[in-house]
Amino acid sequence: MTYEIVYSERRTVSLVVKPDGTLVVRAPRRMKKKEIERIVSDHERWVEKTRTRQAERIDRFATLTDEDIAALKKRAKQVLPVLTTKYSEIMGITYGRITITSAKTRFGSCSSQGNISYSWRLLCYPPEAWEYVVVHELSHRVYMNHSPAFYALIERVLPDYKARRKLLKS
Repeated sequence: MTYEIVYSERRTVSLVVKPDGTLVVRAPRRMKKKEIERIVSDHERWVEKTRTRQAERIDRFATLTDEDIAALKKRAKQVLPVLTTKYSEIMGITYGRITITSAKTRFGSCSSQGNISYSWRLLCYPPEAWEYVVVHELSHRVYMNHSPAFYALIERVLPDYKARRKLLKS
């Protein structure tokens, strides 16, 4: 299996499959190539599964026409701000602007200024998944990380958040 190694001042190894299928291994500077090879080998099934999932995700959107995309964007602009307002009131959290993007690798993001972006592609998934992404992004207004406390906040609002998150991977 071919891959690109990026050495840096880090303590752990990270494997990232880019949208084009390239595997990037981020590793501590002092880690030996042999150890990196072992880690990549141990995670070969995960890499292939991730590549397959990404290819399926790309295929899902390949069949959409310009009219389909325009309709999804319009619907996203109607639905996602309403959901964001609903859950922000439930959670007691404020936010800034909401924008709808064409992001391919993220369903949502939250800036440190409190602005939230959602990809129109999110609307190709069930409404339960939309709610998960909304609560996830609002939770970043309290925790700008993915710590246990961050997920505990999500779980207080959506006790079934793990099942909802899985919808985004299917």
